[in-house]
Amino acid sequence: MSKESLLSGVSIDANIYFGKPCIRGHRIWVSLILDFLAIGMTIEDLLEEYPGIEREDILACIVYGAEMARDYYVEIPLGIHK
Repeated sequence: MSKESLLSGVSIDANIYFGKPCIRGHRIWVSLILDFLAIGMTIEDLLEEYPGIEREDILACIVYGAEMARDYYVEIPLGIHK
């Protein structure tokens, strides 16, 4: 599946959750899925938690996050190594 095809699974509608990116056809924020993945939930865990979504929806969230990271700089403080 191509990146462009996956990205079509994300929608932004100003009338749904203030225009936050969501999984197309759902009111599930992309950032929520990314947060769950970041704390260690697996794709399988998410599919159980949200039975209305599919694996491709989760992959769409990951691709969207990757695309946003390429275009947005977040300053992360450097740790002090001893």
